[in-house]
Amino acid sequence: MDRDPAASACAASPVDERRRLPRTDVLLADPRLDAATRRLGRELVKDVVAGVQTQARRGDVPVGEIADRAVAALPATASALRPVINATGVLLHTNLGRAALSEAARDAVLAASGTTDVELDLTTGARSRRGRSALDALLRAVPAAEAAHVVNNGAAALVLAATALARGREIIVSRGEMVEIGDGFRLPDLLVSTGARLREVGTTNRTTPADYAAAVGADTGFILKVHPSNFRVSGFTREASVAELASLGVPVVADIGSGLLTPEPALPEEPDATSWLRAGASLVTASGDKLLGGPQCGLMLGSAELVQRLGRHPLARALRVDKLTLAALEATVRGPVPPTLVALRAASGELRQRAERLAEKLRADGIDSRAVDTEAVVGGGGAPGVTLPSAAVSLPAEYAAPLRGAAPAVMARVEDGRCLLDLRAVPVDADPQLAEAVGQTVARREAAGPGTEN
Repeated sequence: MDRDPAASACAASPVDERRRLPRTDVLLADPRLDAATRRLGRELVKDVVAGVQTQARRGDVPVGEIADRAVAALPATASALRPVINATGVLLHTNLGRAALSEAARDAVLAASGTTDVELDLTTGARSRRGRSALDALLRAVPAAEAAHVVNNGAAALVLAATALARGREIIVSRGEMVEIGDGFRLPDLLVSTGARLREVGTTNRTTPADYAAAVGADTGFILKVHPSNFRVSGFTREASVAELASLGVPVVADIGSGLLTPEPALPEEPDATSWLRAGASLVTASGDKLLGGPQCGLMLGSAELVQRLGRHPLARALRVDKLTLAALEATVRGPVPPTLVALRAASGELRQRAERLAEKLRADGIDSRAVDTEAVVGGGGAPGVTLPSAAVSLPAEYAAPLRGAAPAVMARVEDGRCLLDLRAVPVDADPQLAEAVGQTVARREAAGPGTEN
């Protein structure tokens, strides 16, 4: 019996394996994906599976590997935020979330993530002062302060002070301290939005105590002293000290910006809360996620009478911090030296040794790398003009972009045609991860072929 040639041809043709693409519900029943669904949520896992299915339909992923690829593509958490190794040489990089929390602070956040006694006295069962242990920790760290209050960031601290103490009244401020605090937010606009009026005195480069004294009157809410934390004026300059301003008979609100509670030997010119309070400031405001090394928050330290007024103002409720911030703040203040200060105080010789070891390891794997001396900065609006001797691993410039796609992601900087992995802000225990990320990058580039940029 003769066979139909067309039928024979069909029988001989291989079946496109994409026709065997498993259904989504079958894939989600995979024990590994089922477990991930309980951990990450069904919609997130389903989206990952759908993405891999799309790749399989294009022929980029073998049908038999869809489940494995989906498992590999699952994120570590249900948040889209990704861990990044900060190899920029900027200790407090705003785009990377500024200060990295200490292990003690991270543990405290985890412990506080459930129900906790943030506003409860477990002995009596009655309501208690919110965040009392965090506030007590701040007062022990800064004995010069009579009282403390915490809001959600440094700008909020100034807004609360201006609203509670000077709404409808005047705030006296030097023209040389009318700063822009980042992303287009300007201090004058911030303060005027509270209903206070600004009384500018002096000039950009010179403001004397006499300038302030001439402006003080019955309508004065307070004198504002702002540390110019993200710029430096040099040459023919003059500024009034906190002690000089405190002698004028009106409250002095002093914003130190970067958040040091006590003097820091590594940054002798950077102001701190203790010193300015002892000099006579009525209230000191600062950020918690800068040189303090803690979570984002605004610290307010000073006179008990002023802090009480701030805490009772209706706006204080809108600006208050949550239990996770309070937990991280307390652990930062009470606990071991936070990563930011560890990085700040690291010896340049030790950084160079780390860079040499990393570069040598990468060269052994055939990667163009060498150790170089560099300069790092504090960043985050702290210590303007101050550079910190550092060391980096120098790689080809084209590695910078693909390193951001590594796991974990690595943020480097490109300088003089080379990609620099500056180690000043990289914890010592992250060196193996850094080397692994570079290895991943090189492997991906080699697999993709020449001319690949990412």
